[in-house]
Amino acid sequence: MISNKKTGRITGALLLFVFISGITIFQFLQGAVLFSDDYVTTTSENSIKIISSVVLGVFSGVTSIVIAVILLPLFKKHSYKLAYLYVVFCILNFIAIMLDNSSVLSMLEFSKAYLNHGDESISLKVMETLLYEKHWWTHYLFLLISCFPVFVLYYTLFISKLVPRVISIFGIAAVLIMFVQEIFSIYGHSISIDLLLPIGLIQLILPIWLLFKGFNSLKLENKKISKV
Repeated sequence: MISNKKTGRITGALLLFVFISGITIFQFLQGAVLFSDDYVTTTSENSIKIISSVVLGVFSGVTSIVIAVILLPLFKKHSYKLAYLYVVFCILNFIAIMLDNSSVLSMLEFSKAYLNHGDESISLKVMETLLYEKHWWTHYLFLLISCFPVFVLYYTLFISKLVPRVISIFGIAAVLIMFVQEIFSIYGHSISIDLLLPIGLIQLILPIWLLFKGFNSLKLENKKISKV
């Protein structure tokens, strides 16, 4: 049977991969390309980056599900509902990633077709706008949905005391701030991007802590299983 510390270290490594993947995808591969004013030309010119971001996004989404499955036996010792809810939310998050990826690939294919034909017709301009808006919506809805599994993760860590509570409390606060930021963005009232810094910080701190310390095994002794 895998010890809690080893499970924690495996989880930490996988969470770190998800964190690095997110930074790589949105900061270095997609962000400056797909949200630029001239994405129609820049997307095709950066096709390798775009395709790589989609592939990396798929692996990141699958990894999140793997993390939930690994943590399922451990979380079930504290709360059946939260354990399975975390798995469900990770699956929904993966679906959101795939929907976002489909819009990314649509933008890439449109960019290629646009440059090949060199047509400035009104119909292509309309399509350009529609694809941009579609990706904007799928991207921000994906970010909104991603808050749910992260919240369940930190809340379960909070009630189980598998990590220091300062980490889980900070994580809960950070994801709630992110959720508010995404809600405001969806309604067209984006607030400071600095509000996303806490979630980025804790998503780095947690895996590093787990890599070195693992989960606290002492908190599981003589603990009754909660089905609430």
